[in-house]
Amino acid sequence: MAASKQTFMILAIVAIILPSIASATHHVVGDDKGWNNKFDYAAWAKDKQFYVGDTLSFMYTPGSHNVFKVNGTEFDQCIKPEPKLALATGNDVITLATSGKKWYICGVAQHCAGGQKLFITVQDASSAANGIFASGYQIVMIATVAIGAMFAMV
Repeated sequence: MAASKQTFMILAIVAIILPSIASATHHVVGDDKGWNNKFDYAAWAKDKQFYVGDTLSFMYTPGSHNVFKVNGTEFDQCIKPEPKLALATGNDVITLATSGKKWYICGVAQHCAGGQKLFITVQDASSAANGIFASGYQIVMIATVAIGAMFAMV
Protein backbone atom coordinates (compact mmCIF):
# COMPACT_ATOMS: atom_id res chain seq x y z
CA MET A 1 0.00 0.00 0.00
CA ALA A 2 2.85 2.41 0.83
CA ALA A 3 4.44 1.78 -2.58
CA SER A 4 1.19 2.69 -4.38
CA LYS A 5 0.99 5.95 -2.41
CA GLN A 6 4.58 6.80 -3.42
CA THR A 7 3.85 5.99 -7.06
CA PHE A 8 0.70 8.11 -6.93
CA MET A 9 2.62 11.07 -5.47
CA ILE A 10 5.42 10.79 -8.08
CA LEU A 11 2.90 10.70 -10.92
CA ALA A 12 1.04 13.65 -9.43
CA ILE A 13 4.20 15.74 -9.17
CA VAL A 14 5.12 14.94 -12.77
CA ALA A 15 1.59 15.84 -13.94
CA ILE A 16 1.81 19.20 -12.16
CA ILE A 17 5.29 20.14 -13.40
CA LEU A 18 5.18 18.75 -16.95
CA PRO A 19 3.00 21.49 -18.56
CA SER A 20 5.45 24.19 -17.50
CA ILE A 21 8.33 22.34 -19.10
CA ALA A 22 6.37 21.34 -22.20
CA SER A 23 5.18 24.90 -22.87
CA ALA A 24 8.72 26.22 -23.49
CA THR A 25 9.47 27.20 -27.08
CA HIS A 26 12.73 26.59 -28.92
CA HIS A 27 13.58 29.57 -31.15
CA VAL A 28 16.20 29.17 -33.87
CA VAL A 29 17.49 32.72 -34.29
CA GLY A 30 17.03 33.71 -37.93
CA ASP A 31 15.06 30.52 -38.61
CA ASP A 32 16.58 28.76 -41.66
CA LYS A 33 18.97 31.69 -42.30
CA GLY A 34 20.65 31.21 -38.92
CA TRP A 35 22.97 33.73 -37.26
CA ASN A 36 24.75 35.71 -39.97
CA ASN A 37 25.51 39.28 -41.00
CA LYS A 38 22.99 39.42 -43.86
CA PHE A 39 19.72 39.21 -41.96
CA ASP A 40 17.27 41.59 -40.23
CA TYR A 41 17.01 40.24 -36.68
CA ALA A 42 14.76 43.10 -35.52
CA ALA A 43 12.20 42.05 -38.14
CA TRP A 44 12.64 38.39 -37.17
CA ALA A 45 11.96 39.09 -33.47
CA LYS A 46 9.19 41.66 -34.04
CA ASP A 47 6.21 39.28 -34.06
CA LYS A 48 7.63 36.65 -31.72
CA GLN A 49 6.84 36.20 -28.05
CA PHE A 50 9.65 35.11 -25.74
CA TYR A 51 8.97 33.65 -22.31
CA VAL A 52 11.04 32.51 -19.36
CA GLY A 53 12.02 28.90 -20.06
CA ASP A 54 12.22 29.32 -23.83
CA THR A 55 15.52 28.72 -25.59
CA LEU A 56 17.38 30.58 -28.32
CA SER A 57 19.64 28.67 -30.72
CA PHE A 58 22.29 30.62 -32.59
CA MET A 59 23.28 28.49 -35.59
CA TYR A 60 26.31 29.48 -37.69
CA THR A 61 29.61 28.25 -39.09
CA PRO A 62 32.16 28.24 -36.23
CA GLY A 63 34.90 30.79 -36.77
CA SER A 64 32.80 33.03 -38.98
CA HIS A 65 30.56 34.36 -36.17
CA ASN A 66 30.10 34.26 -32.43
CA VAL A 67 27.54 35.39 -29.84
CA PHE A 68 27.94 37.77 -26.93
CA LYS A 69 25.25 38.50 -24.38
CA VAL A 70 25.56 42.25 -23.74
CA ASN A 71 23.76 45.11 -22.04
CA GLY A 72 21.78 47.85 -23.77
CA THR A 73 24.70 50.28 -24.10
CA GLU A 74 27.03 47.61 -25.51
CA PHE A 75 24.26 46.61 -27.92
CA ASP A 76 23.63 50.17 -29.14
CA GLN A 77 27.34 50.93 -29.53
CA CYS A 78 28.42 47.42 -30.63
CA ILE A 79 30.92 47.18 -27.78
CA LYS A 80 32.45 43.70 -27.67
CA PRO A 81 33.04 42.14 -24.25
CA GLU A 82 36.18 40.15 -23.49
CA PRO A 83 36.76 37.43 -26.12
CA LYS A 84 36.66 34.69 -23.46
CA LEU A 85 32.96 35.51 -22.93
CA ALA A 86 32.02 34.66 -26.52
CA LEU A 87 29.85 31.71 -27.37
CA ALA A 88 31.50 30.25 -30.44
CA THR A 89 30.41 26.65 -31.04
CA GLY A 90 28.19 27.36 -34.04
CA ASN A 91 25.27 25.80 -32.17
CA ASP A 92 24.91 28.00 -29.11
CA VAL A 93 21.77 27.44 -27.06
CA ILE A 94 20.72 29.99 -24.47
CA THR A 95 17.90 29.32 -22.01
CA LEU A 96 15.91 32.43 -21.20
CA ALA A 97 15.99 32.07 -17.42
CA THR A 98 14.71 35.50 -16.39
CA SER A 99 12.26 38.05 -17.71
CA GLY A 100 13.36 41.42 -19.07
CA LYS A 101 15.30 42.88 -21.97
CA LYS A 102 18.03 40.75 -23.55
CA TRP A 103 20.67 41.83 -26.06
CA TYR A 104 22.98 39.69 -28.22
CA ILE A 105 25.63 40.70 -30.74
CA CYS A 106 28.18 39.12 -33.05
CA GLY A 107 31.69 40.20 -32.10
CA VAL A 108 33.40 39.24 -35.36
CA ALA A 109 34.78 42.14 -37.44
CA GLN A 110 32.07 44.77 -37.97
CA HIS A 111 29.16 42.31 -38.03
CA CYS A 112 27.34 44.02 -35.16
CA ALA A 113 27.62 47.44 -36.80
CA GLY A 114 26.28 45.80 -39.96
CA GLY A 115 23.17 44.62 -38.09
CA GLN A 116 24.07 41.21 -36.70
CA LYS A 117 22.51 41.81 -33.34
CA LEU A 118 19.34 40.72 -31.58
CA PHE A 119 17.18 42.50 -29.01
CA ILE A 120 14.26 40.71 -27.35
CA THR A 121 12.02 41.19 -24.35
CA VAL A 122 11.40 38.07 -22.30
CA GLN A 123 8.10 37.84 -20.47
CA ASP A 124 7.42 35.91 -17.31
CA ALA A 125 5.87 32.56 -18.28
CA SER A 126 2.87 33.15 -16.01
CA SER A 127 1.89 36.22 -18.08
CA ALA A 128 1.63 34.16 -21.26
CA ALA A 129 -1.52 32.55 -22.55
CA ASN A 130 0.27 29.20 -22.37
CA GLY A 131 1.32 30.14 -18.83
CA ILE A 132 -2.32 30.75 -17.94
CA PHE A 133 -3.23 27.36 -19.40
CA ALA A 134 -0.42 25.70 -17.48
CA SER A 135 -1.46 27.46 -14.25
CA GLY A 136 -5.08 26.38 -14.69
CA TYR A 137 -3.95 22.85 -15.44
CA GLN A 138 -1.74 22.87 -12.37
CA ILE A 139 -4.64 24.02 -10.16
CA VAL A 140 -6.80 21.16 -11.46
CA MET A 141 -3.95 18.70 -10.91
CA ILE A 142 -3.33 19.96 -7.36
CA ALA A 143 -7.03 19.52 -6.57
CA THR A 144 -6.94 16.03 -8.08
CA VAL A 145 -3.87 15.13 -6.01
CA ALA A 146 -5.50 16.45 -2.84
CA ILE A 147 -8.66 14.43 -3.44
CA GLY A 148 -6.64 11.35 -4.36
CA ALA A 149 -4.50 11.74 -1.26
CA MET A 150 -7.61 11.91 0.94
CA PHE A 151 -8.89 8.65 -0.57
CA ALA A 152 -5.45 7.03 -0.34
CA MET A 153 -5.31 7.75 3.41
CA VAL A 154 -8.63 6.03 4.06
